[in-house]
Amino acid sequence: MDNKFYQMTPKEIVAELDKYIIGQDSAKRSVAVALRNRYRRSLVEETMREEITPKNILMMGPTGVGKTEIARRLAKLMDAPFVKVEASKFTEVGYVGRDVDSMVRDLVEASVRITKQQRLDEKYTVAEEIAEEKILDAIAPGRKKTAAGGGQTLKGPFDFIMGNRGEQEAPAQTEEKDTRTDSEVELTREQVRQQLKDGLLDEQYIEIEVSDQPKQNQLDIGEGGMGIAIGNIFDAIQPGGRKKRKKMRVKDARKTLREEEAANLVDMDQVTSEALENAEQNGIIFIDEIDKIASGSAYRSGADVSREGVQRDILPIVEGSVVNTKYGPVKTDHVLFIGAGAFHTAKPTDLIPELQGRFPIRVELENLTEQAFVSILTIPENALLKQHKALLETEGVEVTFTDEAVAEIARISFLANEQTENIGARRLHTVMEKLLEDLAYDIPDSEEKEIVIDAEFVKTKFIETILADDMDRYIL
Repeated sequence: MDNKFYQMTPKEIVAELDKYIIGQDSAKRSVAVALRNRYRRSLVEETMREEITPKNILMMGPTGVGKTEIARRLAKLMDAPFVKVEASKFTEVGYVGRDVDSMVRDLVEASVRITKQQRLDEKYTVAEEIAEEKILDAIAPGRKKTAAGGGQTLKGPFDFIMGNRGEQEAPAQTEEKDTRTDSEVELTREQVRQQLKDGLLDEQYIEIEVSDQPKQNQLDIGEGGMGIAIGNIFDAIQPGGRKKRKKMRVKDARKTLREEEAANLVDMDQVTSEALENAEQNGIIFIDEIDKIASGSAYRSGADVSREGVQRDILPIVEGSVVNTKYGPVKTDHVLFIGAGAFHTAKPTDLIPELQGRFPIRVELENLTEQAFVSILTIPENALLKQHKALLETEGVEVTFTDEAVAEIARISFLANEQTENIGARRLHTVMEKLLEDLAYDIPDSEEKEIVIDAEFVKTKFIETILADDMDRYIL
């Protein structure tokens, strides 16, 4: 397995997650160990490898404490197929809505995309050379091409070399017979090639031939996600596909032709088989909002019957089954499932016992403390204060938050969560937007270049809100 992410040690994976997520060490450790076990399993002899199944994880904790953020960061770090789905979007078989098999089909699509991109990256060097030759032919065609085309390639193809000295000379060039010798043609092409490499022609417009990609009107047929791309039906009849001439800048043409040539060099059959194996062996499905399909024993009527039906539909996929996709059948035996839910009203024990048993590793995420809010505001690489500072710097204004102001923002966010609904770290977004609302509104017309936000500024902004909430607690 050449995936660098899986070769990271659990400590390295946790350190990577620490850059963006504060606290929740037990959840990070569990995820890191599960991912490292993937790598360990790949080194075990084949007979034993088939027997080792991944230990699925169930993350429990209030909203806004980092469950989904852990999934998002893993997805960004990894080259392995990863898909995040919401359990509440699925419905029981027979009801209108998405069927649970679609999560596996999404995983396969992600795997094909990743594998194809890896293969394209390998071919880019060769494709770059082919693309450069095509651009060269468009700017400075060889003798045969000029004679055959009769000057149809581009009006005044040597304008770039001759310094674009007016359009009067161009018609004369295209009408006259090409009297240049082979050595002159080659010399001209070499000059253009050098100018291309130096980027001197990037803004010039040329006309090139590209594949005409029809719009993909996809018809889904049957349960396996099979489909017919209507736009491609007639293209199959025409060998080589349809082509069209397009005028674009050299730098855009280079990118377009490189992608096209790389795609021509990639064997899609090999990509598909690799992608299917990658999805089966390394795939991760993150099922968010899993508590929304749990229903307590007291509520087994009405719509909740459908909730239990979704659990029963998810069960065989988590347990290990074969799902048909448009790329072929996929086994889910070795896919790692991570379930996550707030479990405010429902408890993990409200899930059907069979599904509970498929998530042997339970991780409870803690509520965020006031100190955790301070850390979230300042430490992560994408910290909220850094984001707001960067936004206001675009207006030429430098905003500074004192340590006391940061502590006050954390205190107000913590109090708001305690007094009203606990929405975790998302409360910081609400507080920060409210705090900087007037500032962001007035800044474009302001002359100030430096603004310091202190604790007094924060208190003044929120004194009414906090006091009003305090009063509400004593009014019946």
